[in-house]
Amino acid sequence: MATPNPSALDGLELDYVRFYVGSLDTARDWLVRGYGLGERQLDDAGPDWASVRSVEIGANDVRFIFSEPLVEDHPGTAYVDHHGDGVSDIALRVSDAKAAFEAAVARGARPVAAPTSAGGVVTASIMGFGDTLHTFVEYPGGAPSPIVANAEEPGALLEIDHFAVCVESGHLDATVDFYRDVLGFELIFDETIAVGAQAMTTKVVQSKSGSVTFTLIEPDTSKEPGHIDDFLKDHGGAGVQHIAFSTNGIIEAVDLLRDRGVEFMGTPDSYYADLLQRVAPEQYSVANLRDQQVLVDEDHDGQLYQIFARSVHPRNTIFLELIERLGARGFGSGNITALYQAAERQRDHS
Repeated sequence: MATPNPSALDGLELDYVRFYVGSLDTARDWLVRGYGLGERQLDDAGPDWASVRSVEIGANDVRFIFSEPLVEDHPGTAYVDHHGDGVSDIALRVSDAKAAFEAAVARGARPVAAPTSAGGVVTASIMGFGDTLHTFVEYPGGAPSPIVANAEEPGALLEIDHFAVCVESGHLDATVDFYRDVLGFELIFDETIAVGAQAMTTKVVQSKSGSVTFTLIEPDTSKEPGHIDDFLKDHGGAGVQHIAFSTNGIIEAVDLLRDRGVEFMGTPDSYYADLLQRVAPEQYSVANLRDQQVLVDEDHDGQLYQIFARSVHPRNTIFLELIERLGARGFGSGNITALYQAAERQRDHS
């Protein structure tokens, strides 16, 4: 057997995100009606065409595949029974899927599906965090074209900026080691955040291409339980808590999505009253941010603007984020503390 080529993993990029869902129609409505993403049917000629119903949804570099299992022995059935709707696979596009698979397994990845070819597309899968897979995908003629290409329009959703992944207490370092040692990711951010009686540790890993970013979050179980603990309990283990869309105009995007019926998490008025003491927004006025309930944070590289949509999941687990970066490379950790303090002040005065 040939020695695995470690460089086969160097150029990996995000390809698609697969959700297993209990109702394909409900899931489609969530992103097509609510977020304005386009859809196209997938080829049903695959080996499991009779056991699952799928649709591809996306825009620009955002690409999802929603799959509804139709039979009890499909792996998606057990997934939905355990987690509810959720991310089951974060696929990684590579130039050689077989070489990438062999290199990852040689470095300690747990193999799930050996390389196989269908219609010229080669795929192979390994286990990632929790029971979420990473499928290596090799296309014969390059990546598929976008379903919707509107990147020049104000408020467009451009790509997936990052995934926020919750892991059980004690599993964070091993998860970071997996992405660094097996897939060649780099650790780009490391912070412990304490808010009130709660605390969590965040470590961010990113692929060498910059295309795939995981914000890995572990709760501090010596403190009071918080929303990370809630996710792990309600989801049934480690998994994707939220997905952040990059946008070229967050104010326009929020306005468009609200008109489509998307509900966003509210922000206390005291957050904006104190904002200029913490950061001076460069792209938007405080009034604009307050009107749309958008948050702002900054680091040494610039500013970012973000807002979180309310979860529509029956278990209140996975949700979506919009983010616009003006040079900033962080993930809005300053907003966690600022929001907590604002909420506490508002509660004290109510």
